[in-house]
Amino acid sequence: METGLTTHFADEAYRHLDTYRRFGGYEALRKAFAMEPQQIIDEVKKANLRGRGGAGFRRGEVGFLPKDLSRPRVLVINADEGSPAPSRTGSS
Repeated sequence: METGLTTHFADEAYRHLDTYRRFGGYEALRKAFAMEPQQIIDEVKKANLRGRGGAGFRRGEVGFLPKDLSRPRVLVINADEGSPAPSRTGSS
């Protein structure tokens, strides 16, 4: 079974940026740059993506961020999905 990720692996030319673009590479990025921020959020919500953490929060749910821009906002993200044990013991 062939998946989308490995479809062109055997093609040496596919490793070059111009070939990647010819096969449609970066089309989603180009589309996103042409969208308004709310449109991007709506697309992510429509895809019903879920987080990998234990809670499985839906992506695109940014209602917890204040809309008031009169002061700086800071969003802290824990991007480490690993086990806490190595950091506790000091081993990796």
